[in-house]
Amino acid sequence: MWPLVILSYFSSQGWESWDVKYRPVIPEGMPFLIDDDLLLEDGPAAPRQVSVVNGWLRLLPASGAPAPSSWENYARAVKEWAEFLAEHGVGLFDSRDRLKAGLSRYAEHRAAGPVRARFAASTWGQHMSILSLFYRWAIEEGHAAAEPFTYRSARAIFAGTGRDVRVNLAVRRTPKPHVTIKYLEPDFTDLFRKGLRGLAPDGNRDTGFAGREMTRNAAIGDLALATGLRLGEFTHLLPWEIPALPPAPTAIPIPFPVAAGITKGRKFRTTWISYDALAGLHDYLQLDRAAVADGSAWRPPRRWGEPLHVSSPDARGGRINGIRRSWESLTPPERRRLVAPDGGSCLLAVKADGGPFTAWATVFERTADRIRARFEPRFPHVHPHRLRHCFSMQTLEYLVTGYYRQAAKLVRDTDADAALIFYLTKADPLLVLRDLLGHSTVLTTEKYLKRLDTTRIYRQAYETEGAAAGLVDGTAAQREAGAELDDDVDEEL
Repeated sequence: MWPLVILSYFSSQGWESWDVKYRPVIPEGMPFLIDDDLLLEDGPAAPRQVSVVNGWLRLLPASGAPAPSSWENYARAVKEWAEFLAEHGVGLFDSRDRLKAGLSRYAEHRAAGPVRARFAASTWGQHMSILSLFYRWAIEEGHAAAEPFTYRSARAIFAGTGRDVRVNLAVRRTPKPHVTIKYLEPDFTDLFRKGLRGLAPDGNRDTGFAGREMTRNAAIGDLALATGLRLGEFTHLLPWEIPALPPAPTAIPIPFPVAAGITKGRKFRTTWISYDALAGLHDYLQLDRAAVADGSAWRPPRRWGEPLHVSSPDARGGRINGIRRSWESLTPPERRRLVAPDGGSCLLAVKADGGPFTAWATVFERTADRIRARFEPRFPHVHPHRLRHCFSMQTLEYLVTGYYRQAAKLVRDTDADAALIFYLTKADPLLVLRDLLGHSTVLTTEKYLKRLDTTRIYRQAYETEGAAAGLVDGTAAQREAGAELDDDVDEEL
């Protein structure tokens, strides 16, 4: 029987006093489970079920889940499943029949049980995927003889290549999402940018608003809109990671590297940024930020760990407590503890006392609330990830317009099908957007874009650039479309 289980998190602090020869290889912050009697085994070579789960959790960083932010989800999924089974007298590694019966009851509990226990279809699917991974590992390692899931074979096709996959039948079928991701239309984006600056829609100062740190908020808001960075990414940037400003304004996007230590999945990537957004960042760094950070006495609170003092910083890294380290290697918790050579936090955005500022969800939501209350009742709620959606739409429009323009030029100038085919296969906007957003595959980007209203972008680019090249006859197209409707009427009659 599985007793009350405690979820805790590993720290190697003070390991020298543990009577062990070497520092443990368990990752810092790794969640682990322990029974309420604080025992992990019943005797020599008799590990408890929590020990088996902990063994699986420790392997997550090398098994497709390197991000510490995801580890707790894995631990909680197994913990809650095992506790539910125990309530009904079923063991975590019981027979297949008993596990399947437990899964059936668990599905009903999560779908129609007490309100606080219910899962949305997406959450249920995530939990089933986690449990499937756990049981496959447990069977391979000899801890389990059976799993509760039934699978069917399917054929997945992508880019003309097929592969056999297993589909977990426990996952709930859900309607395919359509336009469910919200972004800001260009006029609302402009309104939001003005709001961050404390301006009214006409561009004049909003006299009814007495906000602070407008330069900082505007610079970071423009950064998020211009790069597509996630909240955790732009929050934990360091000043030395900001690209240099080109000597002259340019319409060409400027490469913007994103360190692996702060990205989802710890994968380095390069996105881009506009000249104006980058110039705003440099203005903030040189003026407002320097005024509050230089000479600041701020130090990280003790609960965060020891301060990490930076010296000799450059674009690649710096000396941290006397040891040279790259910015690439620093995690978000470590970055929050950095103290700059001249005082204050090393994070890009700082508070009035020079400490790190991280409450961007609050800033964006309050700005949206103010716009909605004072100027535009239709203005939507704005969370940090919505700015990433705005970047995706803006970038796709930029890429698709150039894509169609070049394709039309090839048709007009060469009339060479081979040249056109080569261009269409080698210059796909989705490939560029995939890299900018940091997606693993184009398939991820395609699924993401299906939930955005992208039809308008492709239609406008096709019509505009085709007409400019003399390849699209709008009048003829209208006549053809009308004839299709006439055919429908004839058939009905």
